[in-house]
Amino acid sequence: MAEEYLKSVTCQFEYYKKIADRTFEQLSEEQLHWQYDEESNSIATIIKHMAGNMLSRWTDFLTTDGEKDWRDRESEFDNCQRGRVTLLAKWNEGWSCLFTALDSLSEDDLDSIIYIRNQRQSAMDAICRQLAHYSYHVGQIVFIGKMVLGEQWNSLSIPRGRSNEFNNEKFSNPKQETFSEET
Repeated sequence: MAEEYLKSVTCQFEYYKKIADRTFEQLSEEQLHWQYDEESNSIATIIKHMAGNMLSRWTDFLTTDGEKDWRDRESEFDNCQRGRVTLLAKWNEGWSCLFTALDSLSEDDLDSIIYIRNQRQSAMDAICRQLAHYSYHVGQIVFIGKMVLGEQWNSLSIPRGRSNEFNNEKFSNPKQETFSEET
């Protein structure tokens, strides 16, 4: 059961990374830094925040507090004009840290007690916490991408007005995987 959980949660993390990556592909460097207003985060800011969080939470996942002393969380929310290549390298570094940590876990590790900001929780609970956190921010990334691109947006799921076509195709080919990027 635990092995299936780890496979499932890894699949979910991969899905959210892919959705964000497909959003980035549609945007220019300038659009990555677009903000609705001064109090809003740009996609670039969310990328920095997520990468910083991933590196902090997943480095030495089972053995050190998930809020590392070296993390500068406040600077993650500065909308400094980092280039696309730098931003995406940090993004991929964070995801690599996450997937390396997940790949190293065994069934016995899921019941281990870990800490995030001195808050005690099981490793499984911490994984669920991070999955919820990252899906929340990926949703923001997609929403901002849609706002920036407007009619130029290429849907990442079933486009409006095409649900029946999608459902007819899905039901006519029932041997497809149960988890799909089409939502």
